[in-house]
Amino acid sequence: MKVHIVIPCRNEAAYIAPCLDSLVALDHDKDLLNVYVCDGLSDDGTVEIIRGYERQYPFIHYLENPQRTTPFALNLGLRVPGFDFAIILGAHATLHPDYINACIRAFAQDPQIGCVGGIIENVHENEVSEAIGKAMSSVFGVGNAHFRTHTASGYVDTVAFGAYKKEVFEKCGYFDESLIRNQDDEFNYRILKAGFKIWLSPEIKCRYFVRASFAKLQRQYYQYGYWKVFVNRKHKAVTTLRQLVPALWLLFLCLGWLPALLFCPLIYAYLAVIMLYTGASLAAAFRLSQHMPTVLRILRAFWTLHFAYGRGYLKGIYDFLLLDKTPDNKSSILSR
Repeated sequence: MKVHIVIPCRNEAAYIAPCLDSLVALDHDKDLLNVYVCDGLSDDGTVEIIRGYERQYPFIHYLENPQRTTPFALNLGLRVPGFDFAIILGAHATLHPDYINACIRAFAQDPQIGCVGGIIENVHENEVSEAIGKAMSSVFGVGNAHFRTHTASGYVDTVAFGAYKKEVFEKCGYFDESLIRNQDDEFNYRILKAGFKIWLSPEIKCRYFVRASFAKLQRQYYQYGYWKVFVNRKHKAVTTLRQLVPALWLLFLCLGWLPALLFCPLIYAYLAVIMLYTGASLAAAFRLSQHMPTVLRILRAFWTLHFAYGRGYLKGIYDFLLLDKTPDNKSSILSR
């Protein structure tokens, strides 16, 4: 089968070489493989690295992404014809050598499967990224995002670094270029509505270099929450129920004490719920590590995930639903 791999990137000099090395090592006929690295005007040496691989390996190609956004980069590569299925990949990821063959086996299970994906093994660069990675692989941290938690296989609502059949793009179009974040979730929602199925297989494996600071994690999940509301407005639907939980929790923290102004004993119920959340997060952290400094970092990662996403979601409700705004320039300046 002819396969295209599309990689959006910008300023990924520290990660693009390991990513491309993993593609060189894929157990797939390179005459049937094309890799398109769509770079958003990097200025840190990324382009020179990509060009070096392009000179050495005929199946690796550099494409310039003048818009510097992820969905534009994805569509730039996907519109190059000549594939049976295409894989979207992040520059922070590396693929298992059997990745393509595992995708082919997954597609063969059901002709209605339009997208397949697998599990992510987190790679930690320091103690902070280790804690973040553990939190992001926990059900308490990210809910039923099975590609992160490794808790299930089978039909799902979304996957990371999906492989898509050509007919998916023929029927559903391409990634929405107005979405700076959540473009893959939105696209997967569309293909499910079109009648395709999404399959998660534990045989499809990749590794991902986790963000190494809480500040980067906070920005990432704030943007996820913010842009999710924009997706909801476009489709006039809540695409998954789990997206509501962080925002509802944050609302409870901010407003849950108000009924106590009318009936003082209700403050105990409010404090009991906060203690329950704190206890649950501590229990989840201890399941992941018994080293107290690591437990505290995992706790911070949990709270960053939940509060950042919830705050972004509430800001999105205010901007997109109450004020009927479109994303401003500041929120649109983002590329991976």
